[in-house]
Amino acid sequence: MVASSVMLTFISFWRAAAIVLNDLGSSAFYAGGIAEEAVGKAAPWFILGVMLFSFAVRAVYVESCSMFTRGGVYRVVKEALGGTFAKLSVSALMFDYILTGPISGVSAGQYIVGLLNEMMVVGAVHGWLPHSLLVASHTAVQLPMNATAAVFAVAVTVFYWWQNIKGIEESSDRAMEVMKITTVMVVILLIWGIYSAIHLGVKLPPFPTPSHLHFSDDALGIFKHTKMAGALGLFGIIVAFGHSVLAMSGEESLAQVNREIEHPKLKNLKRAAIVIAIYSCIFTGMASMLAVMLIPDSVRVPIYRDNLIAGMAMYMVGPPVLRIAFRVFVVVVGFLILSGAINTSMIGSTGVLMRVAEDGVLTDWFRKPQKRYGTSYRIVNMVACLQLFTIIVSRGNVITLGEAYAFGVIWSFTFNSLAMLVLRYKYKGERGWKVPPNFRIGKLEIPVGLVSVFMVLVCTAIVNFFTKEVATVSGVAFAATFFCIFSFSEHKNKQRHALAAQQMKEHFQLEHEDTVGREQLNIRTGCVMVTMRDSANPYALKWTLARTNTDDQDIVVLTARMMGAGGPEFLEASEQLFSEHEQLIFTKAVSVAESFGKHISLLVVPAGDVFAALVQTANSLEADAVVSGLSSRMTAQDQAFHVGQAWENLPDPKRQFTFFVIGPDGEAQAFHIGPHVPTLQADDVQLVHRLWLNVQRDPSMQGLHHSDVVTYALTRLASEYARDKQETLKDMRRAIMSGHHARGLGASYPELPEASSELAMPAPKPYNDSDSHDL
Repeated sequence: MVASSVMLTFISFWRAAAIVLNDLGSSAFYAGGIAEEAVGKAAPWFILGVMLFSFAVRAVYVESCSMFTRGGVYRVVKEALGGTFAKLSVSALMFDYILTGPISGVSAGQYIVGLLNEMMVVGAVHGWLPHSLLVASHTAVQLPMNATAAVFAVAVTVFYWWQNIKGIEESSDRAMEVMKITTVMVVILLIWGIYSAIHLGVKLPPFPTPSHLHFSDDALGIFKHTKMAGALGLFGIIVAFGHSVLAMSGEESLAQVNREIEHPKLKNLKRAAIVIAIYSCIFTGMASMLAVMLIPDSVRVPIYRDNLIAGMAMYMVGPPVLRIAFRVFVVVVGFLILSGAINTSMIGSTGVLMRVAEDGVLTDWFRKPQKRYGTSYRIVNMVACLQLFTIIVSRGNVITLGEAYAFGVIWSFTFNSLAMLVLRYKYKGERGWKVPPNFRIGKLEIPVGLVSVFMVLVCTAIVNFFTKEVATVSGVAFAATFFCIFSFSEHKNKQRHALAAQQMKEHFQLEHEDTVGREQLNIRTGCVMVTMRDSANPYALKWTLARTNTDDQDIVVLTARMMGAGGPEFLEASEQLFSEHEQLIFTKAVSVAESFGKHISLLVVPAGDVFAALVQTANSLEADAVVSGLSSRMTAQDQAFHVGQAWENLPDPKRQFTFFVIGPDGEAQAFHIGPHVPTLQADDVQLVHRLWLNVQRDPSMQGLHHSDVVTYALTRLASEYARDKQETLKDMRRAIMSGHHARGLGASYPELPEASSELAMPAPKPYNDSDSHDL
């Protein structure tokens, strides 16, 4: 039986960065306009400050991902603060994700509708439009901005819903294509925009001092009838910063996509974080700055508030034809990247809800894989429906969506940073990286960087709570609803299935096969087969993943089901195909493989004799190596002996392989299975050489080779064994016991045979000649 998981499709750090940037980069198209309407013309400085601060927030996520492969806010907060706080944090985060899609989709629609309306105005002026598109005053018909944008958002949401049903690899391809096109636009925008700013001699936006802040009534919330913003300079700065924080979305997507980042995972995660940081800072920060510098104050907010970059194109220095052409290009790219943010929100929210479902908070019904693509389609369906509902309710109003959006962003960041601060002292497991700087006083570590990030986030979150009325009301209502759903579902799960006492089990797509071969698993010749018997001790799989390049060699994880003579056969029903024990084993295998960022194939075979099943499967898969954990009832030599006997009983043709036995401490012993070149000790080699020297002195033996000496000795031994078996065995035992040629059926070879040369698997400690085995 071949089992496939909903995951194990690994992507490069470039693709991971592209997925996150489809969300984080998309904010450049709308964040500047929303922030300026709230705080005035100094808004670009706060956008730039938010993008620089995002470096620190991203570092917090990198540290959490180095601790938990299946990480994110829910896992981190639960480890640090418990289940109740975890459900609260993920409820706020889901508000962020549900709004990411609508605000991006509607903003994309605004760019398209704005271009269409302007084109119709130009067409009316030049008499190019038919009378059906003109009103009585001979002016062009204008499409309703918000309603038409909402229609576009709905269409794009449906498109990316289908992409995510097909799987993350498909959607990451799309994200990569979008970011390539966007990069071309960004380069042109920055070069042309900076040249235009220098040529026109425009000034920088007013510096972010309290005197330059001009808050709208909605931006001050409950303080709009007070003088606090003007009287307390720092308070005003924090309020302005809070209204710009929506430019820093997408960080949680990095934690969710971390599960799919390929090996080496932590190194590639850091690479992705650096790419995201530099790209978003240059694009979002500089675009917001140039928009205020180039677009006149009289039209910037009233006309181009929702499509600032399109407005920039119209006020560049250059021929009108070029500006119009670039405006069209900006709109096309804006539509692509903004709609791509819908894809990112689906990927991120699906990952978050998968973590919640795995923990028993949501029922297993949500995690059932789709029959054809193996994806968690029910969660994707739910997320898409919520996003469509939000688009319809908001009626395509970007400002309303933007105000509400910041609630989930800031509170999810705050919960995550607080949890990471607690885990600095509570978590004792492996941690690949820490947010700098950190100081030590004796045994006490002071995480200065982490404390600073938390303090900025918590202050901003509290101020936002009182100044963003729309966000506070809608965010609290949404988060409370999700929290109630999570709590009720978790309570029902515990009552029905006692999930709190069970280990999380992955769901698998199961395929029954009459025979096992490379075609059924879609693997190449020369794979590595790893046996697993116990989900609690995956050290053989970890040892293999650490030493195998899966770009060159496939890994198959095998577990054997003991059937017994005349026992039951595999049945077609999936419930009977897959036992709970096998599901737990493969769940652990998937988790370990994800932590390494490497792909594995999963296989269950029936067995009357486990060694016979192992050898037969290795031969069918044309494996170069078989790796097994050390048995609690057998020595490594005994395991290898039984494997060797099973191999001898195979019918021809049969393939040689290397059998590795891995102890709990990572110590490895290797055994060659099948005919192979024996490992000779130095004394043996010297003996052959001395015999060759002596014999070749005879003139008739001038053409003698060392191999001739060995061949003659083996032929002579075979002849003596055939003539007098007992006497020959007696002489051999005497020679072995004498100690000069002592060679037990025990430890490892100094080298591996060519059959497994693709494996980077010399054991953790060097093999030595006195420990070699022959089977």
